[in-house]
Amino acid sequence: MEFYNIAIRIKEIRKARKLTQTEVAQKVGITRQTLAKLEKGEIGKVSLLAFIKILDVLEYELEIEEKKPFYYFDVDEV
Repeated sequence: MEFYNIAIRIKEIRKARKLTQTEVAQKVGITRQTLAKLEKGEIGKVSLLAFIKILDVLEYELEIEEKKPFYYFDVDEV
């Protein structure tokens, strides 16, 4: 999942939980403007701690999957 898609999902979850940007930002310790930019995918760099706090406030987990290599050919036949 790319950062922009994660940002959109954070916004969707926040709204579903009926939380304002101000409420979430205050709990996380960032400005509302920073959260607004993050939800638009405009901030490419946000601290991992702030990101984890946002997910915690939203009671949400991010699953990280191992990236599988993609081959254009069958590696067993080479």
